[in-house]
Amino acid sequence: MSTSRIDGLSENTSRSFSLGELVRRRPESITFMLLVAICAIVAIVNPAFLQPSTLIDIGRASVVMGLFALGVFIILAAGGIDVSFTAIAAFTMYSLTVLVLNHFPGMPMAVIMLIAVAGGALLGIINGLLVHHLKVPSLIVTIGTQYLFRGFLLSFIGTVWIMSLPPQMGAFGRMPLFQFESANGALVTLPVYFLILPIAALVTWWILNRTLMGRAIFAVGGDANIASRLGYNLRTVHVFLFGYAGALAGLAGIIHVCANRQANPFDLVGTEINVIAAVVLGGARITGGTGTVLGTILGVLLIVVINSVLVMVGIPSTWQRLVVGSFILLAAAFFVTRQRKK
Repeated sequence: MSTSRIDGLSENTSRSFSLGELVRRRPESITFMLLVAICAIVAIVNPAFLQPSTLIDIGRASVVMGLFALGVFIILAAGGIDVSFTAIAAFTMYSLTVLVLNHFPGMPMAVIMLIAVAGGALLGIINGLLVHHLKVPSLIVTIGTQYLFRGFLLSFIGTVWIMSLPPQMGAFGRMPLFQFESANGALVTLPVYFLILPIAALVTWWILNRTLMGRAIFAVGGDANIASRLGYNLRTVHVFLFGYAGALAGLAGIIHVCANRQANPFDLVGTEINVIAAVVLGGARITGGTGTVLGTILGVLLIVVINSVLVMVGIPSTWQRLVVGSFILLAAAFFVTRQRKK
């Protein structure tokens, strides 16, 4: 075998290894590549996809799911799972809307948002305390609290669909970050509330990468018993985890109400799977200890783009769940294969 052939073989092996190593170390890289590939294919099939109005619609649709996903990710990183976040959002958004309408019509929007965050955090802390003291998997606890929170909301607070929001909430939902007129004369607006997602992502990244709590979260996700022996307080970690996820859920709930300009206590039911799928597609493992904020945001964008573009390429709505489910299974199988090779 000639020297040049050996060198070429070594170079190809090195490239293959480098790509595999990149995917193993940074699972979100495959999510990014899939996202780019899907966008490129759809843009070829339907060039309207690249219109600013379509991209802004995707950005708007990513905010609530993104806030949910950041909360789910931080719990997954610690080896837990939460399915009660939509119930927390619904409870917070509806009860707070009723409170403002009936008792405090002049409440400033900033105060409304702070109360939503505090209310969501309180419900999340209940989850954290139950997980710690009952010593049962967080999935079981949060299934129970999901029914508990929704049951309390529908039984004691209300089931009426509120179509007329307090003026300050409606105004916040319409407040533009910037707007422009499209080619067909329609006014396209990117709302101010879009900024909340990148801010929340930066805060979450800072917590996980620059604080002792972040180290504790990943340590607990790796092995809770070892983390406890190293001196990490598991009760504090559990309370913080679920309290933070609850705060993000409360914030997502009030943004959902303002964006849709109505409060429905039955909203957000069934969206939990999409959110958890986005986090897993972003590279986080259900078993904990891994994942990144960037991967989580990419996973959210991937799910939102898939749901958005299926209609644009002519796939009937009845097939959308089938396509999304198949894609999630294939991507999950890929990640599992990479982890086994490791």
